[in-house]
Amino acid sequence: MTISYIAETAGVSIPTVSKVVNGRSGVAADTRARVEALISEYGYRRTNRKNVMELVFSQLEDMWGMEIIRGVERVARQQRVGVVLTEFGPSHDPLDHPMNDTLARRPACVVTVAQLSQEQRDQLQAKEIPFVVFDPTSQLPDGVPFVGATNWAGGRSATRHLVELGHRRIAMVAGPDDVLCCRARLDGHRSALEAAGLSMLPELVVRTNLTREAGRVAALGLLNRLERPTAIFACNDPQALGVYQAARELGLRIPADLSVVGFDDLPIAALVDPPLTTVHQPLAEMAAAATELALALGRGEEPSRVGLELATTLTVRESTARPADEPPPPARR
Repeated sequence: MTISYIAETAGVSIPTVSKVVNGRSGVAADTRARVEALISEYGYRRTNRKNVMELVFSQLEDMWGMEIIRGVERVARQQRVGVVLTEFGPSHDPLDHPMNDTLARRPACVVTVAQLSQEQRDQLQAKEIPFVVFDPTSQLPDGVPFVGATNWAGGRSATRHLVELGHRRIAMVAGPDDVLCCRARLDGHRSALEAAGLSMLPELVVRTNLTREAGRVAALGLLNRLERPTAIFACNDPQALGVYQAARELGLRIPADLSVVGFDDLPIAALVDPPLTTVHQPLAEMAAAATELALALGRGEEPSRVGLELATTLTVRESTARPADEPPPPARR
């Protein structure tokens, strides 16, 4: 019995069930009663420290996080290990921070999607709780275990695909410049343009948040230019969905008037109309690898590698096509 099944059956979020399981406040009385009844009915219970790992998020809000949970639970189930899910939230009183609960529980290991401070990493190490950072957003000190993806290569493959279709005015809705993966995707985009003899024009790059609404606003600005782009590469799939929305608002057809590429390959990418061409980031596989590494560290093993990047691949669907106003690209030799 998994925490995600309890959440689905109760009609609540996974963090809500986690709060009930761990005796934390912030849950309405009727909701707590409903969750506790299901926990009692299905026999879900916490196990001893050796059979429990912890998965830590800053905030769990979207499908991106659900893919990670799926990968973690797959490995945990195979190794008969329970998973405690913790959500740090945007801000907390240091004296009542959820990290204190994690330290008190002393799980066998931690996979952290939340980007821990140096102090928090030191606290885990002091308690001899091994941890693995999932998809780090900033440069980590040497020796800190992590699992990430080939973001630069993914950004390069997305833009190279558009170049090979014949696009020359290619815009990018980029992510925040202080997020490591966003910088890498933008650098990959730049590299693909330069390899094709094109320049990355400053007016065709918008740095913004990794949300659908931010993608929509950025795309409206790009598509209202006198010389609008014929293609947009978005830093993640939610931004790409915002580009879809902006295109509809302006009466543009995808891909006849505008080609769009995303990044992540979330389940919704195949369900939108038209299905989204996107860079597949193997989130579930990354989470599984992070879990295997964390559990190995928890058993006292010394793996050969503490840093791992899984390959990204381009998934071509129906949101990209040759621009209508440009001739086909020259044949490769």
